[in-house]
Amino acid sequence: MVQQAVLDRVFAALSDPTRRGVLVRLGEGPATVGELAEPTGMTLTGMKKHVQVLEDAGLVVTEKVGRTRQCRLSAAPLDDAMAWISFYQRLWARRLDGLDAYFTMCTEPEGDKK
Repeated sequence: MVQQAVLDRVFAALSDPTRRGVLVRLGEGPATVGELAEPTGMTLTGMKKHVQVLEDAGLVVTEKVGRTRQCRLSAAPLDDAMAWISFYQRLWARRLDGLDAYFTMCTEPEGDKK
């Protein structure tokens, strides 16, 4: 199972719409911090803070290229988050299926019970 601290950082990073937008943009390919900031109207300093949160969560990898910082998506933490979500999705689906079967059994007329 994935470490809780890793998931905490990933979900905290994903909780902000600006950071989710950065991930969507980086899904199209690498971008500089300036390119990420431009459509939002955010300052470079503000965008750097968002990128740092994403980088701390492992969702983004940055590299200094000349005078700019190039950002690219790192999908592994998203895979970990999806594995966690999928585990609980299956768990709750089984529990709800059991509850549905119980209610179906309880609502059948006496003569129809097997």
